[in-house]
Amino acid sequence: MYLGHAWVASNFLMTGPKAYFPYARSVQVGTQKGIEECKYQFAWDRWNCPDSATQPKRLRRGTRETSILHAISAAGVMYTLTRNCSLGDLENCGCDVSNNGKIGGRGWLWGGCSDNLDFGERISKQYVDAQETGQDSRAAVNLHNNAAGRTAVKATVKRICRCHGMSESCSLQTCWTQLSDFREIGNYLKIKYNEARKLDIDKKRVRAGNSADSRGAIVDAFGHVAQTELIYLEDSPDYCRRNASLGLHGTEGRECLQHGADLTQWERRSCRRLCHECGLRVEERRTEVVSSCNCKFHWCCRVNCEDCSEIIVKHVCAKREAGEGYTFRRRHIGPK
Repeated sequence: MYLGHAWVASNFLMTGPKAYFPYARSVQVGTQKGIEECKYQFAWDRWNCPDSATQPKRLRRGTRETSILHAISAAGVMYTLTRNCSLGDLENCGCDVSNNGKIGGRGWLWGGCSDNLDFGERISKQYVDAQETGQDSRAAVNLHNNAAGRTAVKATVKRICRCHGMSESCSLQTCWTQLSDFREIGNYLKIKYNEARKLDIDKKRVRAGNSADSRGAIVDAFGHVAQTELIYLEDSPDYCRRNASLGLHGTEGRECLQHGADLTQWERRSCRRLCHECGLRVEERRTEVVSSCNCKFHWCCRVNCEDCSEIIVKHVCAKREAGEGYTFRRRHIGPK
């Protein structure tokens, strides 16, 4: 499945049933939403969800990173379809009112406009899973990770309630389900990525040439895998190093974070992870940026501004010099 740009939507338009044409735009937007969230989640990792990773030949690698690409893209498609459905942007689709009027728990019952998760899941599956036409272990793993992404959407939904009763006593509540912000889904899947399991498939049975035996080996390998888990087939390459044949840029030249009031623990460790642990040093680069400031309007009709300069400090990974340890090297102020 090629996840970049509009391939999923456009490919399905050529091969899928005409009944799904109205949803192609939502699929395209949802796919991009997933990729953008992937870039956010991995911004300070050695593998930072680069555009090259979504190319078809890169996605044929069954790594941990491929698993998150499939999961988060499938989640983005389901999320967008579900949201657009509930907003009334899609024909013949609206809120899920199937449980309205039923007792949900003590003191509350179902009502309101629940997000239509069943619709989003069904159409997402029709679009995204249709790209996996193979019968091998790689296709089975991709389909599993697609489903894990959709499960993440369902696992993070919220119950929203409104109080009823005399003088706002809240003696009874009406509740409905609502999608979480997609950032929460991204956070959820990042944890699943860190916990992803390498699948152990009996390669001898797969290579035997017997299709039934091959399918049996795949079924056995999936026997103890929960639907919420991400799985992969092969170890990841060294993301520290540049590798043109694999489309890897390495971490040389990557920015890392040294200082900041609101940095997460992961961000604070980014220089160690991207630079030091990859055999690089941290270089401080200062750039002077000049912009207009202190502008005043004069009647009529002139605006006078001053030129204000600001020093922008960034830290990047750079090659070490011979005998150099974990030190910082400052660069002179560069041009604008």
